[in-house]
Amino acid sequence: MADIRDFHGPNAGYVLELYERYLQDPAAVDAGWQQYFRSFAPPTPEGVATPTVVPAAVLAGVELETVVAAHELAEAIRARGHTAARLSPISAPDDPDPALRPESHGISAADLERLPASVVRGPAAQGAHSAAEGIARLRELYSGTIGYEFDHIQNPIEREWLRQRVESGSLCTPLDVGQRRALLRRLSQVEGFERYLHRAFVGQKRFSVEGTDTLVPILDTVIEEAAAGGASDVVIGMAHRGRLNVLTHVLGKPYELMIAAFAGRKLNPATDSGVEDLSQDVKYHLGWREAKRIGDREVTVTLAPNPSHLEFVDPVVVGMTRAAQDWTRRPGPPDLSLDDGVAVLVHGDAAFPGQGVVAETFNMSGLRGYTVGGTIHIIANNQIGFTTLPEDDRSTRYSSDLAKGFEVPIVHVNADDAEACLSVARLAIAYREEFHKDFVIDLVGYRRWGHNEGDEPAFTQPRMYEIIRSHPTTREQLAERLVTDGVVTRAEADALLQEVLDRLSEVQASLGEGAALPHVEEHSRNGGPRSSEIRTAVPAERLVEFNEGMLRRPEGFTPNARLEKLLARRRDVMGPEGGIDWGHAEALAFASLLADGVPVRLSGQDAERGTFSHRHLVLHDANTGAKHTPLSALPQARASFEVQNSPLSEMAVVGFEYGYTVFDPDVLVIWEAQFGDFANGAQVMIDQFLAASYQKWGQTSGLVMLLPHGYEGQGPEHSSARLERFLQLAAENNFRVVNCTTSAQYFHLLRRQAQLLARDPRPLIVMSPKSLLRHPLAASRLEQLANGSFQCVIGDETAVERAEKVSRLLLCSGKVYADLVASPLRAGARNVALARVEELYPFPRDELAGVVRSLPALQEVVWVQEEPRNMGAWTYMAPRLQELLEGIPLRYEGRPERAAPAEGSAGRHTAEQARIVEAAWSGAPEPENPAERRARGDTLIGKRKL
Repeated sequence: MADIRDFHGPNAGYVLELYERYLQDPAAVDAGWQQYFRSFAPPTPEGVATPTVVPAAVLAGVELETVVAAHELAEAIRARGHTAARLSPISAPDDPDPALRPESHGISAADLERLPASVVRGPAAQGAHSAAEGIARLRELYSGTIGYEFDHIQNPIEREWLRQRVESGSLCTPLDVGQRRALLRRLSQVEGFERYLHRAFVGQKRFSVEGTDTLVPILDTVIEEAAAGGASDVVIGMAHRGRLNVLTHVLGKPYELMIAAFAGRKLNPATDSGVEDLSQDVKYHLGWREAKRIGDREVTVTLAPNPSHLEFVDPVVVGMTRAAQDWTRRPGPPDLSLDDGVAVLVHGDAAFPGQGVVAETFNMSGLRGYTVGGTIHIIANNQIGFTTLPEDDRSTRYSSDLAKGFEVPIVHVNADDAEACLSVARLAIAYREEFHKDFVIDLVGYRRWGHNEGDEPAFTQPRMYEIIRSHPTTREQLAERLVTDGVVTRAEADALLQEVLDRLSEVQASLGEGAALPHVEEHSRNGGPRSSEIRTAVPAERLVEFNEGMLRRPEGFTPNARLEKLLARRRDVMGPEGGIDWGHAEALAFASLLADGVPVRLSGQDAERGTFSHRHLVLHDANTGAKHTPLSALPQARASFEVQNSPLSEMAVVGFEYGYTVFDPDVLVIWEAQFGDFANGAQVMIDQFLAASYQKWGQTSGLVMLLPHGYEGQGPEHSSARLERFLQLAAENNFRVVNCTTSAQYFHLLRRQAQLLARDPRPLIVMSPKSLLRHPLAASRLEQLANGSFQCVIGDETAVERAEKVSRLLLCSGKVYADLVASPLRAGARNVALARVEELYPFPRDELAGVVRSLPALQEVVWVQEEPRNMGAWTYMAPRLQELLEGIPLRYEGRPERAAPAEGSAGRHTAEQARIVEAAWSGAPEPENPAERRARGDTLIGKRKL
């Protein structure tokens, strides 16, 4: 927006003279100046007043430079007034901007008295008698207990909308008597809860909210305003600080359950679900969900569980919110309704700038595949980390400065001014509803105790805690104001607090041994049905129909000619000769699921095309660039299909997709890594959420992770998806870990996972291929998709007729099978059989036992892998195979132990791969006569009687 601030000195005088002419007669200046002066009062959103224009008549007798200086001072207060605001409850502002002083602009207080209020412009000037009064109003607004940062927002309509809301006072109207009394009651509940726990459970960790008590009424207000705007779901993410208070008061978790947790009380097995035995996490990590009635609407409020990795729940919450907004039970892309769900993230002031997942989450906020129409961010600003002060934990003035790079409005507010906090909360929701963008509230408070209640903060911050010890609480300050204003009496204010303390005391007294506690939703997980019990085949004629549907193009759509030729080949391979490659089988699996009414969401870096150009789910018109997604237009579809190229992020995107599956478990959600080893950029999500969320929180997910894996001589960073890490984490049926070898297996695997979403949801980790994507050995025939199901172990069909001559069994998994089976050495190794372990976890004991049992002359089993000995599946498989084999020797063939996963030289890779293959096929012992073995009384598997 053009502004007089763009000109200074004589130039400003010349412009003002032109401006006077323009006000008298716009045609008196040329077209360029007309456009410039019109921009002094730009178009604004409906309902927002037009900024005041300074009429030339009121400037008579005043030097133009003085007018410009006054105007500059007013704009400086708007832009930098936050530097002088009273934001901290326990300290004065640091270094206010010198531009806030009149003398910095070459004017005095007397000059401001002589100037008309209209030079200030905007609502602050209305009704003022002079520029001095207008400037005073601006200081009160922009340098009070609220500090606004809007100038980094480049959109002038957004900036003007925010300024008008601030200066008009439309969101800062004083609370009425009933609202003020309700606020005091709420703060009494917040403080009373913390006070009681501090006294009753001395030294127990609770990470109290004290010092930012107004977080609770802020959340109340956000939920109420979101409901008024049409939201049916509000999803909250936060770390430990204040979590118990939020659980109790915002989400309604009963006092009985909270006190019982502090008292170490076990749930009564006769009346409760036993979920506490399942939830193996501390109480300030647990989540809760509660339906609340607000006006005539019911809103479900969810607090997501959170690990000690403070900010990593952020993208999880955003993913949960997107799932609440997506309508997926209809064909085509999901219908997105941004007002149906609202995400709220409560951050720590040290964690917000310190942990990169926050920036990754912000980066997703405006992307079509990940936006939720604006997240409300609240920084619970204690002005300290664990023991670290701001000057040692960030390089910026404010903890919120990261958000400036994403053009997000930031409002700082003094946590002790409870009424101001509520007005800021209303502004945040109003901005989200207007612009569907993120908003940051920097709630500046303090921390009354140490990092936890067992710490002594005075060890490291003695001066800060000397101030805090004598600082009155937020409730006490509000009570004092309300008593002064005659809203309540001192006795009434004290009674509100005592009421809470008495209630908590009654609850604790009632929790005798055997007393029933409120019911908690039960979670259960069994081992799930066996693979063979899940039918995943699709009739061949149906698959042909799906294939034809995917080959249709809109009228006039012209794909890339070369690509269209490749895709057209998919019609030819649907015959008996086969040749359905990996990407084709995947597309057929998706089509069949959509026809079954299962929504599918696929995302990842380059997921639309596929890193290895194997997928091409989104086509681009060669002439216009228009897009067409065949699966979204599939005639047989009964559910939505979505494929999204993700930002170059693993941590936040995996968290987002995980959150999506948690909130909507009926959608098959798939994330594909560009290369499998890039998944280690999401290691916290894998460790803290995917691997352990059920045991910690009873939270399930059916997320599928496709991790390209296989050794083709591409170097250490493009070979290994770190299979060993997933197997090391695997326990208690938490994962399914698969390394399959054919496109038919992949087809059945996806369909099996979709069927298990409702019955036995678990993350599915797929070591997906690279070179096998188009390898003839991995391609399948149509009948293999139309019949059978996923096989956990695939035996050697060629060994059936020579079973009594097989002395060595090679076991392998994934791409190395293609190297082994393609080797010319295989033909001469008649006493060697080759079997594939397609699903590594859960360990397929019965299937492997069946393979071993079918080879009566077996003398050794060799595990063959591409990965180094300390990586891959060997360390996981070895003890389980040894237990299974009991007496039959087991040995390893693969790369030796190494620090890096693979060679950086293609030549060295080829030589090493050849060595492994040769060693696997060569030197097998002569087969033993089965009759002699039986005469000794040996069984087929060692000496175990099967």
